Amino acid sequence: MIHFNLKKTFLLLILLISFKTIFAAYILIPMDQSQTNHLKAYGIAFLAIENEINVNWLLNYKGGSFMIKSNDLIKNECVVRDVSYKIIADLQSTSILQSISSNEVNQEVIKLEKIPRIAIYSPKNKQPWDDAVTLALTYSEIPYDIIYDEEVLSNILPLYDWLHLHHEDFTGQYGKFYAAFKNAKWYKDQKVLYENNAKKLGFKKVSHLKLAVAKKIKEFVNGGGFLFAMCSATDSYDISLASEGIDICQHMFDGDAIDQDINNKIDFTKTLAFKNFSLIKDPNKYEFSSIDATQTRRVKPNIDFFTLFDFSAKWDPVPTMLCQNHTQVIKGFMGQTTSFKNQFLKSSVIVMGETKAKNEARYIHGKLGNGTWTFYGGHDPEDYQHKVGDPKTDLSLHPNSPGYRLILNNVLFPAAKKKKLKT
Repeated sequence: MIHFNLKKTFLLLILLISFKTIFAAYILIPMDQSQTNHLKAYGIAFLAIENEINVNWLLNYKGGSFMIKSNDLIKNECVVRDVSYKIIADLQSTSILQSISSNEVNQEVIKLEKIPRIAIYSPKNKQPWDDAVTLALTYSEIPYDIIYDEEVLSNILPLYDWLHLHHEDFTGQYGKFYAAFKNAKWYKDQKVLYENNAKKLGFKKVSHLKLAVAKKIKEFVNGGGFLFAMCSATDSYDISLASEGIDICQHMFDGDAIDQDINNKIDFTKTLAFKNFSLIKDPNKYEFSSIDATQTRRVKPNIDFFTLFDFSAKWDPVPTMLCQNHTQVIKGFMGQTTSFKNQFLKSSVIVMGETKAKNEARYIHGKLGNGTWTFYGGHDPEDYQHKVGDPKTDLSLHPNSPGYRLILNNVLFPAAKKKKLKT
């Protein structure tokens, strides 16, 4: 009798183990309105890839959900980081994948296979909260390296997959803060620091150094790198490339006179995104060119929104991936460069988010050689009008920020299986 009971218990244990194996095969992290912490969910996906655990990004399924092979580490981290998840059976996961594969639905499965090596182009003296991307990476617990001019010029970029350009001025005009802050200690100290850095690296002017860096970054993208930029690092980057060989800086910035007729000398063939723009010569105007709509848009904060485009997940997986969200309407936010006037976009540019009433793009994307670039207007998605000296944004108060989700879409993008990304 005892022998029979032991045998029965043993069989029951085997059945329970089998049941667990068959019926609890995957972790589904929903990314729709039911998710408690969208931003940290990206960190969970990153952690899984880092530990060589299978991750599927389910484009347009419940807001761009993640389906991860069941693993105790991932389950525990979801609990610790307050990320909503469900344990689903193998049959359920198969059913979800079959449903997504149907041509009747605008959904797709993207396998995330490779950990992207992430670099942030940022001055060493900047604090992490000076930049939305470093805030997002830190909060979501995704590791990154900080590099700057010296590292870029030493050809370190090929070691990375993804590069973010911190709020930066690539034109050598110190952010065009001259009118408001020329007498401020931080402005004077920054100018001296930048000039000394340029001399140390063998350049007569800061503008010359920034152009050399911009060209290295362009080589990185052309060779297969992924570039992401926000705020003034978007238009000032293209302006630097287009004005190669032209002095576009007034004397207070570089010690000598500006070239004559600069707007007829710009070479738009060298830019990534913009064409036919004109430069603003006045050093007292807090604007680089006609590209940006910040000074002319006149939109009240409570009605400032932009809309994400709806792409075909099966035919256009890249822009679809970059637009994953739990809402298509995103709360607007300003920056030195807030948005891009549509008339100055090259025909090859993919507009992924726009304020249609103002004829302006907020979120754009394009290819260069074997790589891609993405420009996102504005400074901080949860700080409508971030000013110099403002306190940092506490992302624990905004764990479901759709504006920050767009940043983290770009971070995970390089992890995708390349053969699926033919667009």
